[in-house]
Amino acid sequence: MHNSSTATMDDPQLSQKKLTIAFIGSGNMARSLILGLLNDNSSPLEIRVSDPDPNQLTAMRQHWPEIKISTSNDEVALGADIVVLAVKPQIMREVAQTLAATCQTTRPLVVSVAAGIKIDALQQWLGGQLPIVRCMPNTPALVQAGATGLYANELVNTTQRNQAESILRSVGITLWFEQEQALDAVTATSGSGPAYFFLVMEAMQAAAQSLGLPAQEAHLLVVQTALGAAKLALESQESPAELRRKVTSKGGTTAAALEVLQGKQLETIFLEAMQAAAKRSETLAAENS
Repeated sequence: MHNSSTATMDDPQLSQKKLTIAFIGSGNMARSLILGLLNDNSSPLEIRVSDPDPNQLTAMRQHWPEIKISTSNDEVALGADIVVLAVKPQIMREVAQTLAATCQTTRPLVVSVAAGIKIDALQQWLGGQLPIVRCMPNTPALVQAGATGLYANELVNTTQRNQAESILRSVGITLWFEQEQALDAVTATSGSGPAYFFLVMEAMQAAAQSLGLPAQEAHLLVVQTALGAAKLALESQESPAELRRKVTSKGGTTAAALEVLQGKQLETIFLEAMQAAAKRSETLAAENS
């Protein structure tokens, strides 16, 4: 459980000039966000982290001596400007309920990076009437190349909106949505999306090896090609469809490959797959409400 009254947080004195961000949970997403924030250096920050595992906290402190650590959620949240909920969805209800009294006292901006937990549920567990931003990041945030969809409730002011965006923008691009239900589509697109590309890479590498390429060479060719194609698509003014047309000569090798992929209804497969992901996201949200 992310709560304890035994541990003490070193040097709890706050500087008035610093924005204080408390991370509840020290998993991969929290670590990537902390790394992005510390690398940014655009404004003075005090970063606090809580986790029930002292070993996890010690490892973080060794890597980042400037952060403040505790096994007590309440201790890191007390007086924080922003509380980032970075725990697994399965334990979010219990964690949020234990933080309710502290959050109702200090009324911080709450930022949730947990998939499938709607703002109404968070609001209920935290005691109500809090500014909350719900985020849907993805795993490339671990290498500061993430894509995050954000939704804010009506209690989030402009300053807090900018603060939440800055936190997630430290690990990639951010996009705001005016309807919370759009995050189900974001989940199906960018949230789950890395796995789609990994599957394509996996299939391409296996095919390359079947054509006679050694495993290591096949792997490097595939992942570099994926990186290059993504970079080209991101930086080009042309659409992916136009970029595809430009590299597809009539009667050429690329055309032969694409004819097979489109003949197997690749577009329909992706449509059905992403519809399934979005539906599952809706179901999980309902189950966690």
